[in-house]
Amino acid sequence: MSVILIIDDDKALCRSLEIQLGSHGHEVHSAHTASDGAAALAGCTPDLLLLDLKLPDRTGLDVLHDLEAHGHDFPVVMITGQQDTKATIEAMRSGAFDYLRKPFDFDSVLLVIEKAQRLKADRCKVVPALPPDAQHEGTCEIVGAHEKIVEVVKQIGLLSRSSVTVLVQGESGTGKELVARALHEASAHGKPFVAINCSAVVSTILESELFGHEKGAFTGADSRKTGKLEFAGEGTVLFDEIGDMPLELQAKILRVLQEREFERVGGLETIPFEARVIAATNHDLEALVEEGKFRQDLFYRLSVSRIEVPPLRERRGDIRLLVSHLIRRISRKLHRPIEAVEEEALRALESYDWPGNVRELENALTRAAALAKSPILAVDDLEFSFGSPKALPTGSSEIVSLQEAEKEHIHKALIATGWNITHTAKALRISPTTLRKKIAEFGLKDQATLHAPTSQ
Repeated sequence: MSVILIIDDDKALCRSLEIQLGSHGHEVHSAHTASDGAAALAGCTPDLLLLDLKLPDRTGLDVLHDLEAHGHDFPVVMITGQQDTKATIEAMRSGAFDYLRKPFDFDSVLLVIEKAQRLKADRCKVVPALPPDAQHEGTCEIVGAHEKIVEVVKQIGLLSRSSVTVLVQGESGTGKELVARALHEASAHGKPFVAINCSAVVSTILESELFGHEKGAFTGADSRKTGKLEFAGEGTVLFDEIGDMPLELQAKILRVLQEREFERVGGLETIPFEARVIAATNHDLEALVEEGKFRQDLFYRLSVSRIEVPPLRERRGDIRLLVSHLIRRISRKLHRPIEAVEEEALRALESYDWPGNVRELENALTRAAALAKSPILAVDDLEFSFGSPKALPTGSSEIVSLQEAEKEHIHKALIATGWNITHTAKALRISPTTLRKKIAEFGLKDQATLHAPTSQ
């Protein structure tokens, strides 16, 4: 049996939980304002606190900060009915035990109570929250209510309390850099965030980009250059597409992580490395280790903690939230007054598998907005991205020529990568030169570029 206090202004919810939890042998008390909750806490110490994020007199985060300042020793579970990524991160950063999104089922409440009972004895002391004057407006835009996305956001909050190395894994277009930036904002706001694309630069140039070089280190080195690792200072370095880093450079990065220092190319001065490292990849690094394409010791260094970003097809319920969020951003960017998306179009979007994930969804909506003749996007506005709307859920059974099939396949791949020639060529396993020839041969055009309106 546990003593549970609920602080929530939803009286019906409180009463429902009192009845249901009481039937399971728990002693339940309710308060509907922050002040009433403080009075209740003064009279008893609960085994678990369910705390609403929005209260009539204060926010749940304010209450949580007060509890942390006074060193409470019971787990606090935040509950809310609103999409608020920043609040979720801040709650987990500030010591919340868990986070429930309304409407939640009763089994999820029982599960969190069981977790609290099991882990309360050895629960670790967490660092206090940032003082009010050091808090900032979050810039992360991780949108979604699916449990896997909520878990990602909670992990960001917990990992923001330290500077451990983090490996972010997920398919292309899932938002791995967004996760990295959210972690940076939560833990090193105001300090440099340096993203390095390990697949975009040849190894000899990448080494100079990372470590910098001294004047005269090689032909063309006319002056000293500060490398990205040095520029990052106490901020964050993101090694994007880490699985594509050449083996010879992997050894040098491993040394930096081990020794926390490096030298510029052609230099002797030792420079301390103080930044947090986040690595992102859409590859299975363990498989690359087995194939001898990635160093095992570097893999262990990078995967101190891991965040798995789910593909969009595994959280289709978030598509409507994402569409709403993306349409607002696209409207501002294109200066187009897109107000909504028709229900039929939303159902079509939810039926598609999205191999390019959120990036592909954003590209599709951008093209639709650029070509739309009405402020309400209809399913017809999406045809040029997906083909016939009816083909979204089931695909077409019509047999087409091999040339048409190749054209359609290349077009879809280009859409999925946002018309990034390098990434598309890599995905199709052809050279960028061959891809450009195919684009010209088939007369393919980036419609968003062609039709995007100019600002007045």
